[in-house]
Amino acid sequence: MMRGRTPIVFAAMIAFLSVSFTGGFPVKKIKVSAPFAMPPISVPDFSKTKKLSIVDFGAVRGDKDKTSEAIALAISKANAAGGATVVIPAGEWLTKKIHFKSNVNLYLEKGAILLFSDDPADYLPAVPTTWEGMECYNYSPLIYAYQCKNIAISGEGEIKAKMDTWQTWFSRPPAHMASIKRLYNLAWERTPVESRQMVNDTAHLRPHFIQFNRCENVLLEGIQITNSPFWTIHPYLCKNVVIRKVRVYAHGHNNDGVDPEMSRNVLIEDCVFDQGDDAIAIKSGRNPEGWRLKVPSKNIVIRNNIVKNGHQLVAIGSELSGGIENVFVTNCKVMDGARLNHLLFIKTNERMGGYVKNIYASDIKAGKIDSGILGIETNVLYQWRDLAPTYERRLTPIRDVHLNHVKASEVKFISRILAQKELPVKNIFLKDVTAGKVTEQKSIHENVVHFKAE
Repeated sequence: MMRGRTPIVFAAMIAFLSVSFTGGFPVKKIKVSAPFAMPPISVPDFSKTKKLSIVDFGAVRGDKDKTSEAIALAISKANAAGGATVVIPAGEWLTKKIHFKSNVNLYLEKGAILLFSDDPADYLPAVPTTWEGMECYNYSPLIYAYQCKNIAISGEGEIKAKMDTWQTWFSRPPAHMASIKRLYNLAWERTPVESRQMVNDTAHLRPHFIQFNRCENVLLEGIQITNSPFWTIHPYLCKNVVIRKVRVYAHGHNNDGVDPEMSRNVLIEDCVFDQGDDAIAIKSGRNPEGWRLKVPSKNIVIRNNIVKNGHQLVAIGSELSGGIENVFVTNCKVMDGARLNHLLFIKTNERMGGYVKNIYASDIKAGKIDSGILGIETNVLYQWRDLAPTYERRLTPIRDVHLNHVKASEVKFISRILAQKELPVKNIFLKDVTAGKVTEQKSIHENVVHFKAE
């Protein structure tokens, strides 16, 4: 349990330890303080790389095909040169999908807008990706990196998704529900991923905006992100990820801000989130996917962020079958007037298994919250409750959750913990966790062992 105020070093600015080289490319080592052993995070250093303007490769404003081809050529040139910065100049540039290669920085100048088409055909052929914690072949994310090392998206410009088509896919008609049920069963049967082809006329599994898939040493810094077909930023099976000074505005269906999934050594700081769903949602695979891959999300620090809207400041789950541990949320603020359900919400169900442990939150301020500060629920199934039965029951052990110096102006409850009798939630510690007004009940608990509030 944390005692006293969280040491100021936890919220201190990053410190660069050294510059080293991975595969011949320079990386910076960033030291991040946390109440658990947090290894230094490696991020690529593009400060001395050559700059390649997409104009020199044939990009033309308003010409989707030429601009898309120019970006691809510039990325290939940067990669072949051993590393370079691909520059998007000021102005609006309509494009198709962007696929990264290693040692590439996509840099958006001030005033640059990279506008992504909403024609699903522009995101084919299908690529190995995910849908709500299950691996499959689906439409390419708008920006996609697969098995890349030393990559970045940076600058002062904006990436933006056209939404005319995607917003018509927000609804979940019977054909869509049948498709996700099919994927659920394919995953349950351990069907090889290449056989889980999900692109057809009716599935409408919307692509992520940005997915870093099985990547290492990733930096996302400075840009504005506007709109998203699905999850906005998705580091999946990644190691060493820094997301810094990014502004996200996305109010569509499932528009989480950042979804670190089965990723480790992650820093999310100095960002602004204005979301239609969770600002940050930490995940680790759904059911057999998490059990098969066996990669927990761990060593994740979230600090100095502002939330303008969202379902939760930080959600953990519900896809958490690979386990989640060592999460530290500190010095974050939820703006007055934001519509928020919880500050911290841990959610799972009888099918997930996995585990949650070593979760810390300190020095968080919020206005009115629709539900409460801390929520833990172990029976959250959403649409899956009626779509598929429980093929195998695996409960989720949840323990060691610490909240320190957290304040809201109005809540229904401070903490609501609803767990199973056969596997209680354990070791929940609240210190100086308060609200100006509690409209229902301060603590609503079922099956909790060793809860302490002071």
